Amino acid sequence: MNRLGSISVIFDLDGTLVDSEPNYYAAGRQTLAEHGVPGFTWAEHERFVGVSTLETAALWKQEYGLAASVDELLADTNRRYLELARTATRAYPEMRRFVELLAAEGVPMAVASGSSPEAIEAILAGTGLDAYLRTVVSADEVPRGKPAPDVFLEAARRLGADPADCVVLEDAAPGAAAAHAAGMRCIAIPYVAAQAGAPEFATAGLLLRGGQAEFTARGAHEWLVRSGARS
Repeated sequence: MNRLGSISVIFDLDGTLVDSEPNYYAAGRQTLAEHGVPGFTWAEHERFVGVSTLETAALWKQEYGLAASVDELLADTNRRYLELARTATRAYPEMRRFVELLAAEGVPMAVASGSSPEAIEAILAGTGLDAYLRTVVSADEVPRGKPAPDVFLEAARRLGADPADCVVLEDAAPGAAAAHAAGMRCIAIPYVAAQAGAPEFATAGLLLRGGQAEFTARGAHEWLVRSGARS
C-alpha cells in the first residue's frame, strides 16, 4: 500500500546512498600526486564534497596551478575512481532499506548525481541498487551542476513528476541548495558534520545533523507520510 500519494523521491548518490567519498579521496590524492601535488589531505578533500568531478578538476587546476588540462585531470581521476567503485563501494544499510521500502510501495525514484554516468552505473551495479533505481541523471547530462537545480529538474522530468511533489535526499550543502532552487523538499543528511550548520541546509524540510548515524528508513518514511505530498 502506497501511503505517499504523488511523492517521488530523488537520491543523491555519493555520501547519501553510498559511502563513496573515501574512494573519491583516494582517486583524487593519487591524481594530484601524479601531477606534482603530494600530501593531499582528507580535510582538503572535504571542501569538494558535493561538487561535481568536472568542477573539482577545474578547481584543482586553478588552485594548484597544474599544467595538465581539466580534461586530463578528470580522466585520470575517473579512471582511478572507477577501479575502486566497482569493488569497494558500500551502500549505507538504512539507505538500502529505505530504497527497498519505497520500491515495495511503488514510489517513483531516481538518482541525480554529480558523478559521471559510468561511475553511477558502476556503483549501482556493484551494490545491487540498480534493481530499484533505474532512472539516473548525471551532472554531465545537464548544463549546470549543483548548486544549480538542473540535475534534479531533469530527474523529475524523466519521472514525469511535478518538482513540488519531489523529495530529495542529500548529504552536501550544494545539493541542498540545488533541491531548494528546484522547488523540491529535502531530507538533508550532512556527510561532513561540521557543515551541518551551513545556511544551505537550513532550507531542508528535515535536517539530520548527525548524518547517517541518525538516518533510519522507517523514520524517513514516516516523515514523508506526515508531511504529505506538498509542502
